[in-house]
Amino acid sequence: MTDYSRRDFLRSSATVAGAALLAPSLSGLVVRSRGILPPEAPGPTFQRAGLGLGGYGPLRRAGPELALPEGFSYQVLSFSGKPMSDGNPTPCAFDGMAAFALSNGHVRLVRNHENRDVPGTAAVKGDPSTAYDRLGGGGTTSLEVRLGSDGEAELVRDFISVNGTIVNCAGGPTPWGSWLTCEETVEGRANGWSQEHGYIFEVAAAAERPVTPVPLKAMGRFVHEAIAVDRATGVVYLTEDGTPRAGFYRFIPARLGRLAAGGRLQMLAVEGRRNYDTGTGQRIGTRLPVRWVDIADPDPQDNVNSATAIFDQGFAQGAARFARLEGCWFGDNSIYFHATNGGDAQMGQVWRYRPTSADGGNLLLVFESPSREVLDSPDNITVSPRGGIVMCEDGEGEQYLRGLTREGAIFDLGKNLLNQTEFAGACFSPDGRVLFVNIMGATQDAATEEGRTLAIRGPWRRGAL
Repeated sequence: MTDYSRRDFLRSSATVAGAALLAPSLSGLVVRSRGILPPEAPGPTFQRAGLGLGGYGPLRRAGPELALPEGFSYQVLSFSGKPMSDGNPTPCAFDGMAAFALSNGHVRLVRNHENRDVPGTAAVKGDPSTAYDRLGGGGTTSLEVRLGSDGEAELVRDFISVNGTIVNCAGGPTPWGSWLTCEETVEGRANGWSQEHGYIFEVAAAAERPVTPVPLKAMGRFVHEAIAVDRATGVVYLTEDGTPRAGFYRFIPARLGRLAAGGRLQMLAVEGRRNYDTGTGQRIGTRLPVRWVDIADPDPQDNVNSATAIFDQGFAQGAARFARLEGCWFGDNSIYFHATNGGDAQMGQVWRYRPTSADGGNLLLVFESPSREVLDSPDNITVSPRGGIVMCEDGEGEQYLRGLTREGAIFDLGKNLLNQTEFAGACFSPDGRVLFVNIMGATQDAATEEGRTLAIRGPWRRGAL
């Protein structure tokens, strides 16, 4: 990565997947959801978005893998085990992903692989000489996709772009044209690996071969899930997949667009509410003023005994706790993120953080699931170019893609017919015509559930997405 001026930074932001800068205001999520039912109605309130009200209508079988609304179709771009262009089999465990515009007019997908094989059974993917840890079976793959005038997608080539990492769960795109892949573990040499893990690694979207994996240690060693970059400031926001306690973090880079140059890691605290618990008893639309506390040691080596070593540092200073944070995405000058186990029903919450100054901002609950049938454990999240939200479920039994309108109403967008593994990696093409998404499949090489990367097209403008 080269140094970035602020002008270059803002200009390049428009090339990132989902074109979130172009999205209409999402503030209606809160305005509408606050008045859906009378105040005396018990429990979380919600409204379903039917056809013509932001949704796209009932789901129907669109193929062996997906049920989609009428008028939508999909193509399979990639599946686990298939030989890639570099001669390697496609790794299993398809997880977080983002789409970038390439200079030749094609789309680059960078995709995580959440391999959970243990040392001794894990097999490094690709060339061991490029691996961060020669025992690690995770990493990323990069796909080049050509989109036709009608949105039809064609895979041009695919290859391993990072190898030797482990449990690469989610991550997120940067405005300077890279993907940050996050390890969802703090295991290391004490657990049989040849390197310490629990880090973030950067992958240039334009790279045509494996990149050198460099752990970004200043961004913290913890159970990472996802990141989102504020395109106005370059501040990176990070989620922690901890159960039952997780923190929401931000990383202030020392140099814009140069994360390897270091920076400052901080954890969110609610002003005047020490150790505020966001998991239950929350009201949609209530604004909570936020402050940030510094994490003095972002790379604690005692994480081999405690996965909460960084959380504990912030919590001791009064930071807030969340119920298992997963996906996050930038849109409408805000960061939207999921608390997968949050809410009175423990079925999931959608939070929004909007900075109001360099030192603070407002935290606000925009949606809470009242039951598994409405929304079951939301994981990855993305904001569409038209301002709605797509949520990938990681729940029990049947798995759905759900949509959320700008008015706070929820609807079904897709259903996994292939297996009962989670949806992941939802992201729109830079022009907004195609939604790419993964069916995760197995997280171990010896398991049999197949993973898929799919390209969905349809009449997006008929609804909220």
